[in-house]
Amino acid sequence: MDKDLHKYKMVCTLKFGDIYGQIIIWLIVIFISLATTLALWSSTRQIYALATVGIVLVLSLPFLLFAFVTTLLNRIEFVPMEEELFSRTVRSSSSSAKKSESTASAS
Repeated sequence: MDKDLHKYKMVCTLKFGDIYGQIIIWLIVIFISLATTLALWSSTRQIYALATVGIVLVLSLPFLLFAFVTTLLNRIEFVPMEEELFSRTVRSSSSSAKKSESTASAS
């Protein structure tokens, strides 16, 4: 079973363009909440203005985190390695293990 795990390699194809739209939308939401804060800011409504920013941040951050994580997980692929590349990897790892064993036994 241990050999089956080495037959695949993990490839992440995430690029900045994949999350660029999410960042722009989140920045728009933040600027709208700041505009709302400035509109509500007066001597009698300061607490409402601060509460508006707090609510927007608390409610939008989990959605942003969820969008980032799902985008990242959708861009991770497990690609099967070619048989010759796999056999070369297995041979090199076994030869390095033998070298370390011989070095340890020699000292």
